Amino acid sequence: MARVTLQTIADRVGVSRMTVSNAFSRPDQLSASLRETILATAAELGYVGPDPAARALARGTTGAVGILLTDSMGTAFRDDVATTFFGAVAEELAPTGLAVTLLPLYGSADAIPARDVPIDGALVYACPDGAAALDWLVRRRLPLVYVDREPTPGAASVTVDERSGGRQGAEHLVALGHRHVGLLTVAFDGPHGLVPDGEEVGGDFVSRERAAAWREVLAAAGVRTTAVQVRENTDREGYEGARLLLDADDRPTGILCFSDTLAWSAVRAAQDLDLHVPHDVSVVGFDDAQIARRARPALTTVRQDVVAKGRAAAAELTAAIARHRNGSQEEPPHVVLPTELVVRHSTGPAPA
Repeated sequence: MARVTLQTIADRVGVSRMTVSNAFSRPDQLSASLRETILATAAELGYVGPDPAARALARGTTGAVGILLTDSMGTAFRDDVATTFFGAVAEELAPTGLAVTLLPLYGSADAIPARDVPIDGALVYACPDGAAALDWLVRRRLPLVYVDREPTPGAASVTVDERSGGRQGAEHLVALGHRHVGLLTVAFDGPHGLVPDGEEVGGDFVSRERAAAWREVLAAAGVRTTAVQVRENTDREGYEGARLLLDADDRPTGILCFSDTLAWSAVRAAQDLDLHVPHDVSVVGFDDAQIARRARPALTTVRQDVVAKGRAAAAELTAAIARHRNGSQEEPPHVVLPTELVVRHSTGPAPA
């Protein structure tokens, strides 16, 4: 069977090749009835549309945006907060017709997605500093929106007020009378395990901001701290980190956790050591993920509106792409979303 082209369809309908092209790429240039006739003829002939690469070149747009993920793509898809964020981004972008492409942080010798995949712009989601993939996106001069990263001049950003959230959790334990508090946080590159110098905890912008707020509040109140840092935000690592804090003669009476995932792991570690939560040890999470509400006891946590964050990130990305096309020199916005302490049943007064 001969290859079906735009000219094949044009000859069948009796119009020009450009008219057929407009039916696919610029539908406002012809009547609805003529476009319907052209598309029906194309379907009859088995034509699926212009070559995507050629179409992108002609229109000056790929019709797709990227999301550059964190260190571990597998961990991201097992994380309730990350998947909620992705869903909100996709929902916000759906009316625009833009496709979403996931960009892993690492490539191979021959293929580097951040360098090679055609996209109009990208969300940089909590990826580490110095990542080669991020460098490629910057070098491509693509419109970028940074999410859960330190705001960068010249690029839009969407963050949560991490400092405020960290203070809310720490102040809650101080108000309950806790005088020795454990810090359970995350840093992909380490150091891992017990961290003697609490100033070193926190591997990325989010964990550093939360830990800094904890230390600020606890130091001002004269509260002693013990810090443990794990590699990834997972149940297993959180459980092992919590055991380091709790399986000791001089254990803390409260634990501030980087996330609800780590907080739930800390509760299970306490229970396995025959410690009652919250009578023997109080646990505070962060995020207000689904596990915070399902856990028993339900977790006291610092809530962030992940859906609002995803929607804001998608909206800022479409705005950044528009500014890029228009050649605008306007300084992009830095969106900061509030947090809220949600007190449930995993915290209580410090034991006597």
